[in-house]
Amino acid sequence: MRMVSLQSGSNGNCVFVESGGARLLIDNGLTGIRTEERLAQIGVDIASIQGVFLTHDHSDHSCGVGVLNRKYHLPVWMTKKTYNYASKLKRFGVITEPKFFTAGKTIRFKHLSIETIPTAHDAVDGVGFIIDDGKFRLGILTDLGHVFPALPKAVSTLDGVLLESNYDPEMLAVGPYPIELQERIRGKEGHLSNYDAAKLLAKAGVKLRWACLGHISGDNNHPDVVRETHRRFLPARLPFTIAGRNEISEVMEL
Repeated sequence: MRMVSLQSGSNGNCVFVESGGARLLIDNGLTGIRTEERLAQIGVDIASIQGVFLTHDHSDHSCGVGVLNRKYHLPVWMTKKTYNYASKLKRFGVITEPKFFTAGKTIRFKHLSIETIPTAHDAVDGVGFIIDDGKFRLGILTDLGHVFPALPKAVSTLDGVLLESNYDPEMLAVGPYPIELQERIRGKEGHLSNYDAAKLLAKAGVKLRWACLGHISGDNNHPDVVRETHRRFLPARLPFTIAGRNEISEVMEL
């Protein structure tokens, strides 16, 4: 199994996952052209993608799924609540024959089992995904809200994870955001801080081979701050990397 973040952050999110002939995208908040170009950078033809799975309705994750469906004829999976709400707001335009799943249930896709974990983020019906190919388990876990009870147990089962490490509390407190937005970000329905993410990973156990830290704020965080915080908490045996806001990540393999 391999994973590449094509972009990660409030300016757009899209993750490529491949395992045993199955190729899929998690979210798409990019243009079709940018998605096609970034896949080409890792040697993947967009025509070979077999499906797109949407975590939630927010535009930085969803605005590009419609064009992938209409232009590239890619099927799109999401919850019915997400589809209804995002359609009402015209976040991704017309989607032909959307495919629905229920948050908390497991999706069968090719040889993969894709587990869906309801999140606490302030979306209508958000989920995180755990992709299981029978040998390895990969988590795509961003826009989580807070470390809710099911999250540590889920992370402890993973071999690899893309996990949000959205903000540094000190930078958020003195940054440009108004108090209301600060409270939303650090509240129960917002995002995980660097400390939240690092403490969660520190308790993951020996099964976890690597972590990719994503959805890093451009205003309230910095890659150097992310690295410094995680190095303080994580065991030396656990490698981690950072998913960029404007470029593809390293190719992460299991």
